Amino acid sequence: MRLIRSILVLLLLLLVLAVGLLFTIQNDVLVPLNVLVAELPAQRLSTWIILSFFLGGLAGLVASTVVILRLQASRLRLRRLLNSEKTKLERTQLVSS
Repeated sequence: MRLIRSILVLLLLLLVLAVGLLFTIQNDVLVPLNVLVAELPAQRLSTWIILSFFLGGLAGLVASTVVILRLQASRLRLRRLLNSEKTKLERTQLVSS
């Protein structure tokens, strides 16, 4: 099963690479990019589009990493609180017995 999955992932990767290569070849028009404070030099349209997808994916990874780290810290804090409350409960049960 692992071999089949590896082969499928490899085929998907090759397919994405082929589509990206064809996209780059077909979109070779030079386009300058004007961002509010500067005008960047003319690059291929495919370069700008691929760069924007890459930067968007990177921003998504950073944002999700921040959220995951906050959730893990919250979970750790709650686990410590739970252990503390369990210890208190055990002490009160021992005293009342």
